This record gives sequence, C-alpha cells and structure tokens, in this order.
Amino acid sequence: MNDRLDVAIVGAGIGGLAAAIALRARGMNVSVFEEAESPREAGAGISIPPNAATLLKRTGLCDALGKITTRSQGLTLRTSRGRPVPRPPAAPAMQSYQIHRVELLDMLLGVVKGTVRFGYRCIAVDDTETGARLTFANGAVCVADLVIGADGIHSMVQREIGLTARPTSEGIVAYRGLVQSQKLSWAAELRGLNMWMGHGRSFICFPVSQGRLINVVAFVPSTRDMEETWFATGDIKALAGAYEGWDAPVQGMIAALDQTFRWGIYDRPPLPYWSRGCVTLLGDAAHPMVPHFGQGAGQAIEDGFALAVLLEHAKRDEIPARLKAYQDLRLERTSRVQAASRLAGRFYRSADDDPSKQAERIRGWMSAAAWIFPYDAEEAAASLL
Repeated sequence: MNDRLDVAIVGAGIGGLAAAIALRARGMNVSVFEEAESPREAGAGISIPPNAATLLKRTGLCDALGKITTRSQGLTLRTSRGRPVPRPPAAPAMQSYQIHRVELLDMLLGVVKGTVRFGYRCIAVDDTETGARLTFANGAVCVADLVIGADGIHSMVQREIGLTARPTSEGIVAYRGLVQSQKLSWAAELRGLNMWMGHGRSFICFPVSQGRLINVVAFVPSTRDMEETWFATGDIKALAGAYEGWDAPVQGMIAALDQTFRWGIYDRPPLPYWSRGCVTLLGDAAHPMVPHFGQGAGQAIEDGFALAVLLEHAKRDEIPARLKAYQDLRLERTSRVQAASRLAGRFYRSADDDPSKQAERIRGWMSAAAWIFPYDAEEAAASLL
C-alpha cells in the first residue's frame, strides 16, 4: 500500500506552487491543476516579506531566489511634495525581497516541473469514501486523498465546500507598471521600497530584475467598481493627472511608463471555516487581503508551508482533523493580517501632508510589522503536533 498522500491543488499561482514545493519536500505526491492554457502573469513586481522568504529558502531555493531578487535596502517615506517622513526609532528592519512576478512564477514552475497541468478548469469537487474527486471542463477526472483550493478570490473550490462570500472593495484602484531604469538618470538612488503619501493617495516604487526595472504602484481613490484582474489597461494621462503637483520623481516615473494596468483592490471578511472533509483552501481563496503590507503572497506561502508540516506522516483517516487544525491556526493569523493591511492603507492615504503627523500615524503600521514579519509558520504548525 502506498503511504504517500496524493494531493491535488487547484490553481497554479504563487500560493499553489509554493504549497506544491512544501508538500513535495515532505514526501507527498502533488498534482497542480490550472485553468489557464499556459502561464500568464502581468508584468509587475511583487514584494516577498521576510516571513515568506525564510520559508522558501528552507526548501533549497536560496540560490535561485538570489538570482532574481533585489534585496530591500529599507523603507523610505516621503510626503507628496518629497519631504522626508521620519520613521519611529523602534521601527523593525525591512528585510523583504523585491521580485518581478513573472520571474518568481517561472522559478517556482521550474521547481515543480511535471506536476502542473494547464488547461484544466475545475468544475466540481465531490467527496469520496477515501478523499475527494475533481472533475474538469475538459472531461478529465482526478481522485486524490485531499484537495487544496488555491484558485483565488472567486474560488470555485470555496463554493464547492458550501461557502459564499462577496469581495469587498476598498474604494481604491491601483495602477501598476514597470519603468526601464535606463530611462531615469536617478534610478540608482531608488534603493529598497520608496513611498510617497498624501492627499488621500499613495505612490510606491522599488527596483526588480536586479535593478533593470522599477516597479511602480499608484493607489488612487475610486468610486467605480473595478475588476480584480491585473490585465485591465490603465490610462497614463489619467494617472498623471491624479499626481499633478507631486514630487518630481513621482511625475518622472509616470511619464516614463510605456503602459499601465489598473487593478481594483478587494478583500473579504474572514470566512467561518476553510475546510470540509478532505478539502481545504489556501491564499486568496481563503483570505484575500489588500496589498499594503505586501502580505498577499506572503500569507499564501505561509499557508502552504504550515499545511505541509501538519500533513507530514498523516494517515488518510487523519486528514480531516489535520485540515481542521490548519484552518484554526491560519484563520486566526490571517484575519489579523487582513485587518492590519487595511489599517496600513488608511495610514498611507491620509489627507495630511505634514511629515510629523504622518510619522505619528505610521507608528501603527510599524507595530504590526513587529509581529507579522518574524513569524515562523512551520514552527507554529509543528507546535500543534
């Protein structure tokens, strides 16, 4: 009899692929099913916070990460006009990593090569006597000991386990884009994370692709319902108008954009549960969060690694209990991070442009960073066994 658990993951985003790596490292057979016909990601940067980077490096990815990451040199805060905003003396070190999203997905896909099947849109998840069965739109069927829904904020797996929850808009639209560093004579000075704040909006940039590109994210209030997609084309002229009169580097980066994509910012109140029988959720399917702590991918990665610890050496009849333990552990933490991320967004988009007042508001952000970043998801999961 095969004692290795067969795990099926629905969704080949960062969370699904990171979970596949963590589960395989602990001896499980993993298959990942992705509805897209081929890898498709927007050309944008992403920040991998220290709580997630530590986990990835434990699986032997330290060298691979080093080739594609730009290590943060800290956080620089400015008002909309460019006046420095002092950080509190006790502010935690920002040891995050900035990565081009496409490069990160390519790296993760390379590690789990052969386990990902594209063009598989899951349409049903049914319980069986010993696990779960997935049915796909192409007619294929997969039977597994357990199923992980890593299929995003509009998760089909979530609905299959009896949950219905509507995403909640933050009233913000994010404009994302990449600027070639060679276009900016002062690009070399933009080390680490840089943020300008004021007048109800914020503007962030950081280098990716070993400094060859500058990732730009601009958060602008909006009363329109925007799609969560990263692929909706944005209007550069409208974006420039939203930041008229801001610090010269902000206006210069907007002018240097060849294109921009707009993205509606949504999260959702915590779900009452994540798991049913041998099926559970992960990442945005379980806890979508606004991006103001860079924890969307970070919490999804934590989910996968915590789940791998709890499933290692589990017998098949123990799976529901292990998934319940995973749910209880992660639901509490991710709910706190969701709330902290929303609060951080309000700090960033304060109407005030006074540096001292902004510094006082940012203390709340720094206090949350002190408990979010040092967290060890594997250690927390192991303490339950």
